[in-house]
Amino acid sequence: MSHDPTHRSAAASSAGAAGTAGSAAPVTGPPSAMPGITIGVGALLVIVGVIAYFTSGAASWTALIPAILGALILVGGLIGLKSPKIGVHAGLVLALLGIAGTFMNVLQLGELFAGEAERPAAVIASTVTFVVLVVYVVLGVRSFIRARRWKRTAGTAG
Repeated sequence: MSHDPTHRSAAASSAGAAGTAGSAAPVTGPPSAMPGITIGVGALLVIVGVIAYFTSGAASWTALIPAILGALILVGGLIGLKSPKIGVHAGLVLALLGIAGTFMNVLQLGELFAGEAERPAAVIASTVTFVVLVVYVVLGVRSFIRARRWKRTAGTAG
């Protein structure tokens, strides 16, 4: 796991480095990779949406829905670099909406494999989007659990 310095304030970092006992600056949480993961997920969905749009012959703007969702999640990740709690939560809320929105097309996988899907590119793009978002939400929930445990441990240590 990479160290994300945005989770500690500059005052907390310098107080910890200098070893000053009297100035306990608040630490907002354990280091987290979630803002970076959020940016990566957003960028990946932008790519999925652009590929879906052009492989469908640019026939409909709806093929860009993964890209639009990805751009919004990416913005959440960028916000998360300065304010991890807000940015990552926003990204995860968008991910949950995306999971709900893509679920109906994912249910058409059987038709896709049978060669009977009406819009095979939409089913494929929706399935990729769905899987990426489910993995992202699982990582986010694990990150929240880890942060909660860290907070509980930090609270009892002092």
